[in-house]
Amino acid sequence: MNKSRLEIKVGLFVLFALVLLGVIVVQFSKGTSAFRGTITLKLHAVNVGGLKPRASVLLAGVQVGAVKDIELAPDTKSVNILLQIYKDYKIYGDDRFVIEQAGFLGDQYVSVIPTDNQGKVLVDGDLVECQEPFDLQEVARGAAGFIKRMDDTAKKLDDSVTDLRAQVLNAQTLSGFGAAMTNMRAFTEQAMGAVSNINWLVSSNGAQVGLAVSNLVYFSGQLTQLGDSARGILATNNVNLTEATKNIDDMTATWRQISADVQAGKGLAGTVLQNQELATNVQAIAANLSITTSNLNRAGLWGILWSHKPAVTSTNSGTPHK
Repeated sequence: MNKSRLEIKVGLFVLFALVLLGVIVVQFSKGTSAFRGTITLKLHAVNVGGLKPRASVLLAGVQVGAVKDIELAPDTKSVNILLQIYKDYKIYGDDRFVIEQAGFLGDQYVSVIPTDNQGKVLVDGDLVECQEPFDLQEVARGAAGFIKRMDDTAKKLDDSVTDLRAQVLNAQTLSGFGAAMTNMRAFTEQAMGAVSNINWLVSSNGAQVGLAVSNLVYFSGQLTQLGDSARGILATNNVNLTEATKNIDDMTATWRQISADVQAGKGLAGTVLQNQELATNVQAIAANLSITTSNLNRAGLWGILWSHKPAVTSTNSGTPHK
């Protein structure tokens, strides 16, 4: 009976030792140590990808803690990741938390990327944002959609080329294009002939062309001198031109004032135009003058005077004679 109790005690001790050894191995391999103080940080992320509890937390490549737990956020659209960070390390508020993957198919872990270390030191229970991991499947789905769009684009290009061949590169269009090329070749030959003729004309009349250019240069020089002379005259007589312009302005103002006075009935001309009786007399005088000048032109001065000579009384018969 005593032997049986001893065996049970030994078995329980061995079992406890194995359990303790397993816990220690797990803690040292992928978890935090039970003998080191830790703080708990809460990460908020949209997606955790393949991150699992007890995954490593690396600060600049050095393990500073482990993932304690992953739970769904109250909004059911995101997740909260609980991290256990050793108190020996300081995590600042401006550090970036990113879920990364070791290699192409390796385990995922939480990477803490230091920046300027200007923020406050995070303490137990602080909540920070975490960048979602690179989703290879999402990239593959996007690549599949991109490939499908490329296939659709290639099909549309193929259809466009087919339509182009049917509408543009047909026999009629090609024959027309050939005729156009023939005409273009003929036009080019004619243009080259015209250029050759122009070159011959210039070369054969080089002296005349040179003389014409010289005359043109001389004429340009004369025009320049004329312009200089005109500028000199204007500069020399600037005062006189200004005074003449002022006199013209004054004369225009005077005539404008005279016209206004005439229209207002001021002065002799205004009085004549505004007084109807005086205007009638002036018209009568003008009519008489017209008649007189007409008679002068017709009979002369002596004819007019003779026709208006006064009557003379005769002493003999008493009969007047003209």
